[in-house]
Amino acid sequence: MSGTDLIHTVRWHNGEKSYTPFSDGEMARRSTAMQAIMAAEDIDACLFTSYHNICYFSGFLYCKFGRRYAAVLNHDGVTTISAAIDGGQPWRRSVGDNITYTDWRRDSYFTALKETMKGIKRLGVEFDEMNLDLKALLHEHFPDVELVDCANSAMRLRTIKSAEEHVLIRKGADVCAVGGRAVMAAVEAGVPEHEVAIASTNAMIREIAGSFPFVELMDTWTWFQSGINTDGAHNPVTNKLVEEGDILSLNTFPMIFGYYTALERTLFCGSVSNAHNDLWQKNCAVHVKGMELLKPGAKCNEIATELNEMYREWDLLKYRSFGYGHSFGVLCHYYGREAAVELREDVTTVLEPGMVVSMEPMIMIPEGEAGAGGYREHDILIITEDGAENITKFPFGTDEMIVGRK
Repeated sequence: MSGTDLIHTVRWHNGEKSYTPFSDGEMARRSTAMQAIMAAEDIDACLFTSYHNICYFSGFLYCKFGRRYAAVLNHDGVTTISAAIDGGQPWRRSVGDNITYTDWRRDSYFTALKETMKGIKRLGVEFDEMNLDLKALLHEHFPDVELVDCANSAMRLRTIKSAEEHVLIRKGADVCAVGGRAVMAAVEAGVPEHEVAIASTNAMIREIAGSFPFVELMDTWTWFQSGINTDGAHNPVTNKLVEEGDILSLNTFPMIFGYYTALERTLFCGSVSNAHNDLWQKNCAVHVKGMELLKPGAKCNEIATELNEMYREWDLLKYRSFGYGHSFGVLCHYYGREAAVELREDVTTVLEPGMVVSMEPMIMIPEGEAGAGGYREHDILIITEDGAENITKFPFGTDEMIVGRK
């Protein structure tokens, strides 16, 4: 093959644009809002490289596999940059233009970027996501361009969800419940954790597949933990066998068009001891109080401080392991986080209508102590003009959560 045959970029607009739950108006709203920020900060273009921002502004969720991806937003619109290994899928899934780069040379990615960033002086990039290698290469290929941070501005834009986002998040909450019921049906003493998780994940995937004309089925998962494995919220599924009397953690996570939702519940297999029941009900009381505190005008840190007092009265504050909740949107267990809306003592953000926030108090009692294990409840609430709407329709802290009885 001669050098002239080695094409470095191409537009593989193969097929038609795919179904998306978001209208053209919704996607234009996102770009227009970011473009207004760019104009105010004298930014000529934004180079988004994270999963969450590329998905948020274009609709395309990439599979990295060691390659570089981007969404370039300038004053004309958004263009995704994708690797040739993906064919025309990035074009079909993205709202704007798409440029494909090939593997013929290491710098083909930057050749594609140059097609969308001609004559720019100030480039917005994600400082919290960009590694030193990419930064050095951008300076090499764009020596006269000033790099400025746009990650925080984009994150704050994402924290206020649109009506269309609320619709998708509500559907996700419904799918969570499908997975939750599958967990409850599968649990019994002697069943391994992974079999329970498989039943839940399969149920959710089928529910998602039947709910949309076209949808990519990727990344939906379940964490189901038993006994000592409940001590961490993100502990992976294992092949441990569930035992009679075990404390259990139900965690279902459907992923739909890049949007994550979650249902988390404390359960017990067969029976619950008095010590476990006392701790369980106390954690549920914090959960109920926390949901009452979620409303417009409330500060994230003040919510955390008030809930801390409940745990302190029971001498349980030392067992709390993380914040009380977080924002929802384009995120997953390996990408994305809207850190500006986390219910922690060091976050002073004021809740606003449109935000979507979880309440998820957790305490962990160490092995060897009475009532040992991790206790966590999790509901998703949409902040409204005068309060909050709980979109999680699933019981907690009741006899129904004692499962696998014989």
